[in-house]
Parts: sequence; C-alpha cells; structure tokens
Amino acid sequence: MRTHPRAARPRRAAHRTRLIAAAFAAASALALSACGPGTDTGNGPVADVSLAPDSGKPGTVLDRPFEKPELVLTDTTGKPYDLRQRTKGRPTLVYFGYTHCPDVCPLTMSNLAEAMKQLPKADRDKLEVVFVTTDPERDTPAELAKWLPAAGDPSFVGLSGEFATIQAGARRLGIGIDPPSKDKDGKVVSMHGAQVMAFSPKTDRGYVVYGENTTVDEYAKDLPKLIRGENP
Repeated sequence: MRTHPRAARPRRAAHRTRLIAAAFAAASALALSACGPGTDTGNGPVADVSLAPDSGKPGTVLDRPFEKPELVLTDTTGKPYDLRQRTKGRPTLVYFGYTHCPDVCPLTMSNLAEAMKQLPKADRDKLEVVFVTTDPERDTPAELAKWLPAAGDPSFVGLSGEFATIQAGARRLGIGIDPPSKDKDGKVVSMHGAQVMAFSPKTDRGYVVYGENTTVDEYAKDLPKLIRGENP
C-alpha cells in the first residue's frame, strides 16, 4: 500500500459552474491523503467554488466562504487554544495532518515556512499557521512541539485533542478525515484532506483553499494578498 496515493475517486471534467466543496474535492486536491480514500466527506457545509480546478491558479477562491469552526484544542504548551478567539482578525492558514506522515504533511509545512521567509517581518508576525493533528493519540502536544519547528517553523501553532472534536472541526470546513487505522503491515496511517484553508483577517472566514501540490513560489506570491484579506 502506498502511503500517499492519489484519491481513488473519479475525476470530473473541469467547468466553471458553481460546485459544492465535496465535488471540488473529487475534482482536485481536496481529497483524502495519507492516506488514501476515506469515508468522512459528507455532512460538511456547502461552499461554492468560483475558480475551476484547471484555472491555472494555485488557490481556489470560494464564492461562499466557510465559517471558522468553533474548535478548542490543546496547543504545544499544554494550554487550551480557541481557534476562533485566538485567530480573530488575523490572516490564518489551517491544515489538518499528522507528524508520522512521510511526505505530504511535512512538505506542506516546509513550503509554507519557506514562503514565509520571503515576507517582511511585519507580515510574518501577522500570519498564523495552525497545524491540527489527525492522529492525536500519537501526536501529543509535546510531540507536536518537537516536530513543527523542524518540519515548518517555530511560530506555527500545533493543536491536539480528542479525535471526535478534531474530525467535527474539519468537517465544518468540508475536510474529510478518518480515524487512524493500521494497514496490512501493521503500520498506522491517517487519512485526511490535504488542503490548506486560508481565513481572511477581514471576515474571519475561510475563503481560499490550496491543494497539496502548491509550491513555495505559489504560496509566496499569494501570502501578501492573503495577509491583507484580498483575493489571490
């Protein structure tokens, strides 16, 4: 079993009609990764996508942005972290993944960290990057505190907690995650959506999503606009 296969769902032809988030997940990078095909993609709120997956832009702007979930978890210092309260009025990027991921998760964190290095310090200080584990049993606050600075940047926020709480928060953003399970070789894998959700500092809503193939240069180009709450 490959650890990060492409989603097994059929791809749909790109078009510029309004799509719900689940359909976009089937058509592009909003697919369960780490992973592999999973089942927790339903019951999420509807979000219309204004850009087709083949639009040539790394980020997809949502016509109907997601509300920031009411998600209270534990940060790397062992203290409660209220996502809505702590990131209110701040440009915020949220990603669901796990530390034992062999490629997509560390690559995403690394790409974001490298892109941030190209920003002026004032902009770096405004941006909040939040990594929410999909494997909380192994990804304790202490484990996240060791992993995140190496995989990404010391400023990144790492959150852990009850899996059901994490799964519900992800679902509110149309992101599917499955409980960690063992493959045929006994290795624990975590299946999760591989997208980064960008929240506007103006509205506190998630209005842009990025797939797992977004590059450092693409993030670097978009981050200044995201920090100002503008469409990339």
